[in-house]
Amino acid sequence: MKDTFEPVIVCFCCQWCSYAAADLAGSMRLSYPTNVRIIRIPCTGRVDVKFLLSAIEDGADGVFISGCLLGDCHYRTGNYFATKRVAFVKNLLEKVGVNPDRVEMYYNSSAMGPQFAQTCRDFTDRIRKLGPGLRAVAPAPARNAVD
Repeated sequence: MKDTFEPVIVCFCCQWCSYAAADLAGSMRLSYPTNVRIIRIPCTGRVDVKFLLSAIEDGADGVFISGCLLGDCHYRTGNYFATKRVAFVKNLLEKVGVNPDRVEMYYNSSAMGPQFAQTCRDFTDRIRKLGPGLRAVAPAPARNAVD
Protein backbone atom coordinates (compact mmCIF):
# COMPACT_ATOMS: atom_id res chain seq x y z
CA MET A 1 0.00 0.00 0.00
CA LYS A 2 1.42 3.36 -1.04
CA ASP A 3 1.84 6.04 1.62
CA THR A 4 -0.22 9.11 0.88
CA PHE A 5 0.70 12.56 2.09
CA GLU A 6 -1.65 13.87 4.75
CA PRO A 7 -0.76 17.46 5.60
CA VAL A 8 -0.70 18.90 9.09
CA ILE A 9 -2.86 22.03 9.11
CA VAL A 10 -3.02 24.57 11.93
CA CYS A 11 -6.09 26.80 12.10
CA PHE A 12 -6.31 29.80 14.41
CA CYS A 13 -10.03 30.40 15.02
CA CYS A 14 -11.67 33.44 16.53
CA GLN A 15 -13.78 32.26 19.47
CA TRP A 16 -16.74 34.45 18.54
CA CYS A 17 -17.33 33.50 14.93
CA SER A 18 -15.08 30.89 13.36
CA TYR A 19 -14.80 28.63 16.39
CA ALA A 20 -18.59 28.78 16.67
CA ALA A 21 -18.79 27.93 12.94
CA ALA A 22 -16.52 24.92 13.55
CA ASP A 23 -18.79 23.88 16.42
CA LEU A 24 -21.85 24.28 14.20
CA ALA A 25 -20.20 22.17 11.50
CA GLY A 26 -19.69 19.46 14.10
CA SER A 27 -23.26 19.75 15.37
CA MET A 28 -24.49 19.43 11.80
CA ARG A 29 -22.26 16.35 11.42
CA LEU A 30 -20.43 17.93 8.50
CA SER A 31 -17.10 16.33 7.88
CA TYR A 32 -13.84 18.12 7.38
CA PRO A 33 -10.31 16.72 7.51
CA THR A 34 -9.18 15.47 10.90
CA ASN A 35 -5.69 16.78 10.22
CA VAL A 36 -6.89 20.37 10.79
CA ARG A 37 -5.73 21.35 14.28
CA ILE A 38 -7.93 24.16 15.60
CA ILE A 39 -6.53 26.64 18.09
CA ARG A 40 -9.18 28.84 19.68
CA ILE A 41 -8.14 32.43 20.21
CA PRO A 42 -10.02 35.45 21.59
CA CYS A 43 -9.63 37.41 18.35
CA THR A 44 -7.69 36.97 15.13
CA GLY A 45 -6.08 40.32 15.89
CA ARG A 46 -4.14 38.51 18.64
CA VAL A 47 -2.39 36.20 16.16
CA ASP A 48 1.16 37.44 15.90
CA VAL A 49 3.40 36.92 12.88
CA LYS A 50 5.65 34.71 14.99
CA PHE A 51 2.75 32.28 15.67
CA LEU A 52 2.24 31.74 11.94
CA LEU A 53 5.95 31.37 11.24
CA SER A 54 6.49 29.08 14.26
CA ALA A 55 3.72 26.77 13.10
CA ILE A 56 5.41 26.40 9.70
CA GLU A 57 8.85 26.04 11.28
CA ASP A 58 7.59 23.42 13.75
CA GLY A 59 6.23 21.18 11.00
CA ALA A 60 2.79 22.41 9.93
CA ASP A 61 2.37 22.04 6.18
CA GLY A 62 -0.18 24.86 6.11
CA VAL A 63 -1.60 27.47 8.47
CA PHE A 64 -4.74 29.52 8.20
CA ILE A 65 -6.58 32.05 10.29
CA SER A 66 -10.35 32.02 10.32
CA GLY A 67 -12.03 35.08 11.77
CA CYS A 68 -15.16 37.16 11.82
CA LEU A 69 -16.50 38.65 8.61
CA LEU A 70 -14.88 41.96 7.76
CA GLY A 71 -16.78 44.70 9.55
CA ASP A 72 -18.23 42.27 12.12
CA CYS A 73 -15.26 41.75 14.44
CA HIS A 74 -16.27 41.72 18.11
CA TYR A 75 -13.16 43.80 18.80
CA ARG A 76 -13.87 46.08 15.82
CA THR A 77 -10.65 45.78 13.81
CA GLY A 78 -8.94 42.55 14.88
CA ASN A 79 -9.60 40.75 11.61
CA TYR A 80 -8.16 43.68 9.64
CA PHE A 81 -4.92 43.40 11.65
CA ALA A 82 -4.86 39.63 11.02
CA THR A 83 -5.39 40.16 7.29
CA LYS A 84 -2.38 42.51 7.17
CA ARG A 85 -0.25 40.06 9.15
CA VAL A 86 -1.14 37.18 6.84
CA ALA A 87 -0.18 39.31 3.82
CA PHE A 88 3.12 40.17 5.53
CA VAL A 89 3.86 36.49 6.26
CA LYS A 90 2.99 35.47 2.69
CA ASN A 91 5.43 38.09 1.39
CA LEU A 92 8.12 36.98 3.83
CA LEU A 93 7.70 33.30 2.94
CA GLU A 94 7.99 34.09 -0.75
CA LYS A 95 11.24 35.97 -0.13
CA VAL A 96 12.78 32.97 1.67
CA GLY A 97 11.64 30.47 -0.95
CA VAL A 98 8.60 28.95 0.76
CA ASN A 99 5.34 28.88 -1.19
CA PRO A 100 3.14 31.66 0.27
CA ASP A 101 0.00 29.61 -0.45
CA ARG A 102 0.80 27.66 2.73
CA VAL A 103 -0.70 30.55 4.75
CA GLU A 104 -4.17 32.02 4.30
CA MET A 105 -6.89 34.16 5.91
CA TYR A 106 -10.59 33.22 5.80
CA TYR A 107 -13.72 34.81 7.21
CA ASN A 108 -16.62 32.81 8.66
CA SER A 109 -19.51 33.98 10.81
CA SER A 110 -20.88 31.76 13.56
CA ALA A 111 -23.74 30.69 11.27
CA MET A 112 -21.40 29.48 8.52
CA GLY A 113 -20.78 25.91 9.67
CA PRO A 114 -21.01 24.44 6.16
CA GLN A 115 -18.69 27.14 4.77
CA PHE A 116 -16.17 26.53 7.57
CA ALA A 117 -16.10 22.79 6.80
CA GLN A 118 -15.65 23.56 3.09
CA THR A 119 -12.84 26.02 3.89
CA CYS A 120 -11.03 23.25 5.79
CA ARG A 121 -11.49 20.78 2.92
CA ASP A 122 -10.38 23.29 0.27
CA PHE A 123 -7.31 24.43 2.20
CA THR A 124 -6.28 20.84 2.95
CA ASP A 125 -6.62 19.96 -0.75
CA ARG A 126 -4.50 22.98 -1.66
CA ILE A 127 -1.75 21.92 0.76
CA ARG A 128 -1.90 18.31 -0.49
CA LYS A 129 -1.17 19.61 -4.00
CA LEU A 130 1.78 21.65 -2.71
CA GLY A 131 3.23 18.64 -0.94
CA PRO A 132 5.06 18.45 2.38
CA GLY A 133 6.33 21.63 3.95
CA LEU A 134 9.53 22.28 5.83
CA ARG A 135 9.29 19.14 7.97
CA ALA A 136 10.11 17.15 4.81
CA VAL A 137 13.36 19.09 4.43
CA ALA A 138 14.64 18.89 8.00
CA PRO A 139 13.13 18.14 11.38
CA ALA A 140 12.26 21.15 13.48
CA PRO A 141 14.76 21.89 16.23
CA ALA A 142 13.75 20.87 19.73
CA ARG A 143 12.46 23.74 21.80
CA ASN A 144 12.70 24.11 25.52
CA ALA A 145 10.01 25.50 27.78
CA VAL A 146 11.37 29.05 27.73
CA ASP A 147 11.31 29.54 23.93
